[in-house]
Amino acid sequence: RAGIPLLQALQVVAESLKKPAMVALIQQMMSDVSSGSSFSDALRQHPKHFDRLFVNLVDAGEQAGALDQMLDRVATYKEKVESLKARVKKALWYPTAVMAIGIAVTMLLLVKVVPEFESMFQSFGAELPALTQMTVNLSKLAQQYWLTAFGALVAAIFLLKQGIQRSPNIAYRMHALLLRLPIIGDIMHKSAVARFSRTLATTFSSGVPLVEGLDTAAGATGNKVYEHAVVQTRQDVATGQQLHFAMRMTNRFPALAVQMVSIGEEAGSLDAMLNRVADYYEEEVDNKVDALTSLMEPVIIVVLGLLVGGVIVSMYLPIFNLGSAL
Repeated sequence: RAGIPLLQALQVVAESLKKPAMVALIQQMMSDVSSGSSFSDALRQHPKHFDRLFVNLVDAGEQAGALDQMLDRVATYKEKVESLKARVKKALWYPTAVMAIGIAVTMLLLVKVVPEFESMFQSFGAELPALTQMTVNLSKLAQQYWLTAFGALVAAIFLLKQGIQRSPNIAYRMHALLLRLPIIGDIMHKSAVARFSRTLATTFSSGVPLVEGLDTAAGATGNKVYEHAVVQTRQDVATGQQLHFAMRMTNRFPALAVQMVSIGEEAGSLDAMLNRVADYYEEEVDNKVDALTSLMEPVIIVVLGLLVGGVIVSMYLPIFNLGSAL
């Protein structure tokens, strides 16, 4: 936009980057451009870093002589999508990480601390309280099988990850399961609708045909269930159906989104309406994540208190009983 030639602009970008791999990538693109390739062709040589939407929009910007406007549109789109991804990850990872730490601390107590107390209790020669005996029994199980259980958990996670990557059927079922979870499922629903709407709005406003835009939006939803729904929508639109009718036929998109798309089609402002849909559902995701975080904090405190506090209290019960007997 400042009128700097493309090669010089790429040099500025390369100098501002800190990762050597990205610097090498930009330098390779500079070499391609200086040898006569277009900017979009240079981007197309690196599909792992620049997706099809990025390349297509840059290509359209080059042909229309509005590369600066198209890059600005891509940047805005990427920032909004990445912000949405970060909020969804926060909803998924925050409770998972805290609970994993709580379970790890509990296992450490069972494996390392409880056996020390157990040897002391044996010298008492008295019957242990039920809670203490249960903790001692759990400690014995943990000492015998903690390594096996940890290995089985790691193996299960690895196999599940590989299955999701290699089997579309497993990936579809896992994503469908996520959508059925309470609270989390609602966040995933709204996130998929927001990403679909934002991507389709960006492609449509950039002059990309609707059918091709739907093809791009399918992969941008981040959920296999919605990806399948968008592919079905694309097939219906390709045969002449209106977009809102095709969306309604999938039974996946919320009624509000379908109605706003219908209004956009009738008014000839589909891109504006899709952007409004995306804004609305992104705000909904933000509110849901904040509510989930606020809800999970007291629940996590209670669960951690029961796990860690339960072990500690059960270990001190015999000592309390001994003090009262004396």
